[in-house]
Amino acid sequence: MSIVTFYRGHPNPPKTTMPAHLGANVLITCEGKLLLEKRRDCDIWGLVGGGVKNHETEQQALIREIYEELGIRVSPDKLRKLAVYGEPGRIAAYQDGSVWRMVIVVFALELDTQPELIMSSESKDLQFFSKEELQDIEIVVTHSDIVEDWFLKR
Repeated sequence: MSIVTFYRGHPNPPKTTMPAHLGANVLITCEGKLLLEKRRDCDIWGLVGGGVKNHETEQQALIREIYEELGIRVSPDKLRKLAVYGEPGRIAAYQDGSVWRMVIVVFALELDTQPELIMSSESKDLQFFSKEELQDIEIVVTHSDIVEDWFLKR
């Protein structure tokens, strides 16, 4: 059962109840494939990452999230900042009634070899996808434009 619903460009999204939420996500690629996680909170594929805590930079948050979600350590110099996605219609609405506007800072991480990944309790699956395979899966709407902009269009 989904505990969160995501909106982007929806004609009538729910009104936010919380301050804007800063997140950091990463496009992790290896051998031409993109790593996605099947999210436990909504049962849809998405990018690795999460919320930035008050004491963290976006890069620090992402290094923490990569370790928590994948069990791998990443050096800060391996992350390349790509863009910020912050249009007002990027919304996450949770079952508890909290509704957040999302501002996402996106980084890229290219891996030379596919590491052994340790799946966290936040994920149902982790998988690398080719560009062709991405056409056949559902990607959370707040990440699908990011994937298209930075992976599918290249």
